[in-house]
Amino acid sequence: LSAGELLLCEASTVYKYIQEDGSNRGTYGKLVCTNFKISFLDDDSASDDNEPQFKNKIVGENDITLQCVDQIYGVYDEKKKLLTGQLRKYPEKLIIYCKDLRVFNFCLRYTKEEEVKRIVSGIVHHSQTPKLLKRLFLFSYASAAPNNTDGRNQTVMFETLEDWRDELERTKGNVKYKAVTTNEGYRVSEKLPLYFVVPICISEESILKYEGRGIPIWCWSCHNGAALLKMSAFPKEQDDSTSQMQKAFLDGIYKTISKPPYELLKMDDLSSSLPSLQDIQTAYTRFKQLFLIDNSTDFWATDVKWFSLLESTNWLEIIRRVLKKAIEVAECLEIQHTNVLLIEESATDLCCVISSLVQVMMDSYSRTKSGFQSLIQKEWVIGGHGFLDRCNHLHKSEKEEAPVFLLLLNCVWQLVQQYPPAFEFTETYLTVLSDSLYVPIFSTFFFNSQHQRDTNKSGESLKTQSGPFRFLTVWDWSVQFDPKAQAFLNNPLYAEKPKPDKSQRKTARFKHQRQLSLPLTQAKPSTKRGFFREETDHLIKNILGKRIGKFINSSDEPPNSLREFYDSWHSKPVDYHGLLLPRIDGPEIKVWAQRYLRWIPEAQLHGGGTIATAAKILDLMEEVQSLQVRMDEERSQAVSGDVHSVPMLRNSARLSSLFPFALLQRQSVKPALPTSTWKDLEDEDDLVRRDDEFVDLSGDML
Repeated sequence: LSAGELLLCEASTVYKYIQEDGSNRGTYGKLVCTNFKISFLDDDSASDDNEPQFKNKIVGENDITLQCVDQIYGVYDEKKKLLTGQLRKYPEKLIIYCKDLRVFNFCLRYTKEEEVKRIVSGIVHHSQTPKLLKRLFLFSYASAAPNNTDGRNQTVMFETLEDWRDELERTKGNVKYKAVTTNEGYRVSEKLPLYFVVPICISEESILKYEGRGIPIWCWSCHNGAALLKMSAFPKEQDDSTSQMQKAFLDGIYKTISKPPYELLKMDDLSSSLPSLQDIQTAYTRFKQLFLIDNSTDFWATDVKWFSLLESTNWLEIIRRVLKKAIEVAECLEIQHTNVLLIEESATDLCCVISSLVQVMMDSYSRTKSGFQSLIQKEWVIGGHGFLDRCNHLHKSEKEEAPVFLLLLNCVWQLVQQYPPAFEFTETYLTVLSDSLYVPIFSTFFFNSQHQRDTNKSGESLKTQSGPFRFLTVWDWSVQFDPKAQAFLNNPLYAEKPKPDKSQRKTARFKHQRQLSLPLTQAKPSTKRGFFREETDHLIKNILGKRIGKFINSSDEPPNSLREFYDSWHSKPVDYHGLLLPRIDGPEIKVWAQRYLRWIPEAQLHGGGTIATAAKILDLMEEVQSLQVRMDEERSQAVSGDVHSVPMLRNSARLSSLFPFALLQRQSVKPALPTSTWKDLEDEDDLVRRDDEFVDLSGDML
């Protein structure tokens, strides 16, 4: 048990199915529920040979935090039923769907009836019913855990005035913008952070007048002086007199920040130019169902109609629209030298997505690990994104739930897989960051605002009897991973920023590599093989291939000036430390395969996928490092010993594209479905091993 963790209920002789085939293979063990997680304790799992290299020290492979539980189904006489509230009858099987897309199948037929009642009702109650904020395990852990965290965290937390002034100085925005203390004591608004940045010409009275609404808040300054701003809009339904006063107030603000020394101002109301939060939630709910696979039969059945199912979710189209909007903003800042003001009702949802994406695209510092983490702190954590409501951690209202932060990570992943050398972190980093949304020992993703976090910080501590809670930050990766596992979060092929006199060499060096990392495009004609035959090609090859693009409607083509900017940039060699523009034409927007397919053995590539490249690179790096150590030893006996650890990979024959989250899984058997589709395929090699025209050219793993 972790610090502050309490055992609530347990059941013995529970049988956990291995979901990769329909053979009902599995293992017996004990199913327990605590105030932190649901765990299956397997008697056979204590084998060093099966110990994963990428092991999370907090949440094991058979652990599900209560916040990670999505839905729970019971099986009664082979029929599935959603379990909520009080249960009159208890199921013979329990299926738990997780928000990180794992699926657990437990058989309770051999468990004592009383234990079944306790464990099922306990799991349903503690993971599905509404709870108070202070009942989160976050507070139990903070009051009981020792405060021995890694002090080497370089992330800027933006909790002090000095942090904001340093950021202004870093971006050269301190000439026209100022960090203000007006909200100290939260006297302006509880939704705003303690400190934030506004144009120098904005008075304290203006900030106080409407609780911060209608005030342009600074996000970032471009190298040419143009700035990205955001604003919380006034409510649309107001009486006429109030509306007129607010309009006059806004007109005065706009005039003030539109004249010299400020650049021209372009306003963008994101509520009208991007999908609504409800649309995003609906699309993601449909999309994730494609990956919550119960069994092998279901996998192959959905594989036949994979593209039509994927198109109907609209998730990839939403990602494309968000990236397109970020390119529009980048063009205004970079080419037109225009300030951009993003407007949204609260300025804490889509404003966070667009402002973060623009900074990742335009500021190479945001593509380093510490820079990206500082960006998330600035725009999301301190910026007031409602993680508690949007992730529905308290199960209070599904109306507020929307995967806004996941949308950002999906968009950043598109850039990472298109331009691997530009990022200091890997897609594995993004994947574990998305998993950390549901680990309630970190305060980072469990509050709606800085005010809510500060006001809930005071409480009784088991160690000191009184005083504030000391919450952990997710950015201290040593809490979850040991140094060898953390090495998977760092990109070994990251292009370090070269010295100015080597700029010519830098351009030539990366020109060809960029071409290799590009996905296949629409230019290549599609094969004429028939619709259903075409859709039965192996999932993992198709998911990263060109045909996804055929089903993504690109009807809203960019305006001419934007198109010229986009095409012009893509016609030149990439500067990995300059502006980055994602490719957004239909086939370029891909599914984040590592996050969504990592638990599906049927979708694995044996000894293949991007892991084949990663294994060779990491092994080579380890060899180079060991040679360097030997050379240093020969030169001097005083060896520093400060050598970055690189993970020792297992024999690549035992790896698959599921790595590093799982080792090679047993090959699934394609079920004998009574359809003509499978009969057509009987004479061909196994789908997984078939030669196919679709190849993954991107460096996803890196």
